[in-house]
Amino acid sequence: MPDARVPNTITGRDAFLRVLKDEGVVKMFGNPGTTELPIMHALSSAPEMGYVLGLQEAVVIAMADGYARASYRLVSCNVHVAPGLGNAIGSIYTSMMSGTPMIVTAGQQEQGHGLTEPLLYAPLVPIAQPVVKWAVEVNRIEDLPRILRRAAKVATTAPTGPVFISLPGDILNNEAAIDMGEVTRVDTAVRPSDAALEDLAKRLLAAKKPVILAGHEIATADAFAEAEALAETLGAPVLQQTVAWGAHFASEHPAYIGALNRDQKYVRSVLAPYDLMLCVGADLLKMSVWSETEPLPETTKVAMIGQRDWEMGKNFPAEIALRADVKETLKALVPLLKKLGGAALAERAKASLAEIAPRNWSAQRAQRKAKVATPEGKLLPAEWVMMRMSEKLPKDAIVVEEGLTSTTTLPIYFPFRDRNSFFGNVSGGIGWGIAAAVGVQIAEPKRRVVAVIGDGSAMYSITALWSAANQKLPVIFLIANNEGYQILKNRLKLFHGNDTPIGMDFNDPPMNVTKIAEGFGVAAERVDTATGFDAAMDKALARADGPTLIEVMVKR
Repeated sequence: MPDARVPNTITGRDAFLRVLKDEGVVKMFGNPGTTELPIMHALSSAPEMGYVLGLQEAVVIAMADGYARASYRLVSCNVHVAPGLGNAIGSIYTSMMSGTPMIVTAGQQEQGHGLTEPLLYAPLVPIAQPVVKWAVEVNRIEDLPRILRRAAKVATTAPTGPVFISLPGDILNNEAAIDMGEVTRVDTAVRPSDAALEDLAKRLLAAKKPVILAGHEIATADAFAEAEALAETLGAPVLQQTVAWGAHFASEHPAYIGALNRDQKYVRSVLAPYDLMLCVGADLLKMSVWSETEPLPETTKVAMIGQRDWEMGKNFPAEIALRADVKETLKALVPLLKKLGGAALAERAKASLAEIAPRNWSAQRAQRKAKVATPEGKLLPAEWVMMRMSEKLPKDAIVVEEGLTSTTTLPIYFPFRDRNSFFGNVSGGIGWGIAAAVGVQIAEPKRRVVAVIGDGSAMYSITALWSAANQKLPVIFLIANNEGYQILKNRLKLFHGNDTPIGMDFNDPPMNVTKIAEGFGVAAERVDTATGFDAAMDKALARADGPTLIEVMVKR
């Protein structure tokens, strides 16, 4: 607390919380250790910070990631020295991939004491540097506010992302007269020059068959309406980027024809008819495994709009690359297209949308649903589960997905209606989803969050269930149990012709996720029939006072 004898005297720990609050942070996710006790001590007199406890650091970061992505707010995460930061690295990597504005802090041994190499000690900044925008250790208490202010500015400036601060114990416990500083935010909501916009508009009008690739910056820029207006003006079909970070375009819009996947041959065949692809806030065909086939046909040229200039021309050349805010750019581009294109463009767009109608997302879903029969007997086809779940969810439901093989058909059935309808794993590092759903539900308390998670993914961060129960969140955890790492089995057979997997099964002994969940205080049940699934979903949707887990036994 401030020393009344010296004006503006404050402890480092209290200054830390005061600056975070002034920067707009209202949630801190953490897992404390001894070096974090100064912050925990200060939190006892700062209940407005809304501390959320996670039982392992990877869970802490993933919960905060989900919260920040759903709330579009800066978030604070506090982890424990070197081993704790090490636990967190995989989740911080995912946050870097998604551009999550996050301040990660770790307590550090007192300056000087670290020289003796005490238990748990290691230099923290080099550990964090590869997975954050900026990493620093505070060496003077007077610098703490300046560093925090800079960290908040760096984290929230596009392209956004996590930052890391190492907090030695003496910095937190000492007190001094400190200049607390003020908030700085960099406005990056800018549009291209008039000349650049005109060049892009003319190029789009000259294309014989353009296609739009919708990416996550449509969501982060809150540009759903502008992206729809672009598609309607051009009459261009819309595809979602290969990695489904989130909901990037309204599924039920007449121009939307579905999501690309990470199969290079498939993507190439889908793009082959188009002579120009406009990437709107999108990654340009990010893939997973190597293929001798390039996903972009030589006849498909590229134009790009977005804040991440690193992605522009990274793997494939872009004829036009505009580093700009998606929403502001489309607000200016659409009227310009209408002006330059006139009645001819309007007629062409109308005809194109009519041609798309029989093969758009809604038409594809109806055709696919007609072929899916209600299963009989035990073990459920994953596709039926995805279809049935999508039918039962309320229209404003949010799905957090990390089901890998079990959720391949989810984008066919679950409609993205707004930018928070869906959140997906960006990095491919599993264990994110079950924890992220907790943070998403905290950010969206009036909407029902359903986390669709594979059994293998769930085990990476299963303690997130306790945090959901502790916070009394109405999350529904739908665990697809196929008793193994099915994606690895599939790829072992596909790439190596080997159908005798080693170390990829969970059936000796069999895993019972339901009992694990009950041990964390979560209402849970296992289902393996269609009637059982329907009843379990109805019961879960009717409950609003805490989390529910449904373990669905699915066919391999």
